[in-house]
Amino acid sequence: MIVLIDNGHGVNTPGKCSPDKRLQEWKWTREIAIRVVDALNGLGIDARRIVTEDKDVTLRERCRRVNAFCAKYGSKNVVLVSIHVNAAGNDGKWHDASGFSVWVSKAGSENSKRMARLMYDEAEKRNLKGNRCVPKERFWQANFTIITDTNCPAILTENLFQDNKEDVGYLLSEKGKINIIDMYIDAIQKYIGK
Repeated sequence: MIVLIDNGHGVNTPGKCSPDKRLQEWKWTREIAIRVVDALNGLGIDARRIVTEDKDVTLRERCRRVNAFCAKYGSKNVVLVSIHVNAAGNDGKWHDASGFSVWVSKAGSENSKRMARLMYDEAEKRNLKGNRCVPKERFWQANFTIITDTNCPAILTENLFQDNKEDVGYLLSEKGKINIIDMYIDAIQKYIGK
């Protein structure tokens, strides 16, 4: 099983930051992705980042990279996790929405849904639910390109909110980072049966 980690957005993507600019989504997701991949590799799990560049890589190119792995190793032997940080608004102001969410394609496979439920369960164990209403399935559905145009089980995660002061403080703390990294590692290990 190959675990592909996508760290969303790049340094050149405008507006993907906290109102006070302390949290930059591109930088935070890359740090988490690197640490998750290193930890999984340390456990003997083949994990790789699909975006190693700091600049944004188009969705089309990211999907092409994922699908190249699927063609080489077989779609059933690959899983994709795309890491992001949510935002309640696009106005440079603080908001009250908080918490973790995980998304699958509206036409998502049963394995995508299983991975999403495992990820949400690990988030909930770590008290990352926040103040949002959670669907009974424990995942949300949307047609985000990275999870609809890839040929393997795929999920997109939104790790709290970059425009919620409390969430930003948690995301930037080492305790918060370790908790979130452990969430990914535990959910992925359960998904692949390790």
